Amino acid sequence: MFPPFPTELAHQYCLKLISQIKDGTVVLKQISKESEERKGQGIMLGCLVACDKKNQKRKILYTVSGNSKILESELKNFIFVNPIVLPYQIENALSQNDAEIHRLTNIINEEKSKNKDFPNDEALLNHINYLVQKRTELTDESLRKVFSLYEFCCFDGKKIKLNQIIQNHNEKLPPTGTGDCCAPKLLSYAFEHDLIPVSMDEIYFGNDTKSKKNGISYPPCDQRCGYILPTILGLEILYRDSDIVVINKQSGLLSVPGRTPDKKDCAEARVKSLFYETVNQPAVHRLDMETSGILILALNRESHKNLEMQFANNLVHKKYTALLDGVLHGKPEGHIELKFRIDLENRPHQIYDEINGKTGITDWKKIDVEKWKNPITKAEKSVTRIEFCPKTGRTHQLRLAASFEKGLNLPILGDSLYGKCETGERLMLHASQIDFFHPTTGKKMNIMCKPPF
Repeated sequence: MFPPFPTELAHQYCLKLISQIKDGTVVLKQISKESEERKGQGIMLGCLVACDKKNQKRKILYTVSGNSKILESELKNFIFVNPIVLPYQIENALSQNDAEIHRLTNIINEEKSKNKDFPNDEALLNHINYLVQKRTELTDESLRKVFSLYEFCCFDGKKIKLNQIIQNHNEKLPPTGTGDCCAPKLLSYAFEHDLIPVSMDEIYFGNDTKSKKNGISYPPCDQRCGYILPTILGLEILYRDSDIVVINKQSGLLSVPGRTPDKKDCAEARVKSLFYETVNQPAVHRLDMETSGILILALNRESHKNLEMQFANNLVHKKYTALLDGVLHGKPEGHIELKFRIDLENRPHQIYDEINGKTGITDWKKIDVEKWKNPITKAEKSVTRIEFCPKTGRTHQLRLAASFEKGLNLPILGDSLYGKCETGERLMLHASQIDFFHPTTGKKMNIMCKPPF
């Protein structure tokens, strides 16, 4: 995943930490028995440079990956962030099923040996599959017990259990070790202690491997950190530099604040809380609350003005992915021009108006017809995957192009305004690609983000 904060300052502190470990000023201590397979393996050293909200004093936070090592030192110029869960707690959580899992593994290995002599024995194969399934169920149960021990403090000061994050991922379990990487530990500590992140980096320390080199920085991993950091940060950051932040806005989150207090939480507010030196209104365009996907925000006035001009001059090109509620028949692609305006009696609903409406122009392409399974009810329905390329930026333009009879005449799945949204559904519309010019360098930027459906 993309590093959520600048790395340069924290990188220098990581190098300083390595020097202190080498000269013995800081000691890397093993706090549990080291397994044979991990002997000689290196670790990630993480540093977060943060600012105290109350007195603006700089704080230096260090941690290490995993949960079996800690840093010890008489130095008072840094804070060591401990593992969220200690080794003995994990061992206790695993102990209940451990013996049975090992017993099943031994039986599976024995049965597989028999299978080599009798490869066509269907009863034997079915028995092996049954045992493997039973072992998987026990392994998942043990993982959930371990994950139930993990709790993180998020950007807004609220705490969340890892099992709740798993629920938000439709019960898809993350890999073992999720929660033991440097980034979630550092950020959770910072948010719990009212600190503002300034710079964060992780350096590999140890013998070189095929994937990692000693003394080299690596971004937070996709498999584990990419699973939990968007929840801790409140945002999934796709790209960031000193001028702009590009995020994957989640469905259900406003792009900018609404008028009432209950609508203050939004993508713009969350960016401002993470990057406190940004402009007051960093969003340069908007997505509907129910729409997910790519949203660009500027961190300074010059970038904001430049990007606004690009949108005004049609220099920004976007693509959306949508699932239509039903099967689209006929031609595989097309061009739609429709005139709509706000329904003054039923805001924010838009109505067709050939005289007073503003024209929305959309190109579209049919990708596929597929089955969609409701994550709650488990019911299946046929849907059509569509790629939309809007040429204008009218309110609800793509939702109208899909649902209106002069358009595709099939609403987007989960559209509560122009179709229907049943239990387990959301608006299946995602901003999946955007092309623009970097406001400072002028470089052509191409950001892509796969839809979650």
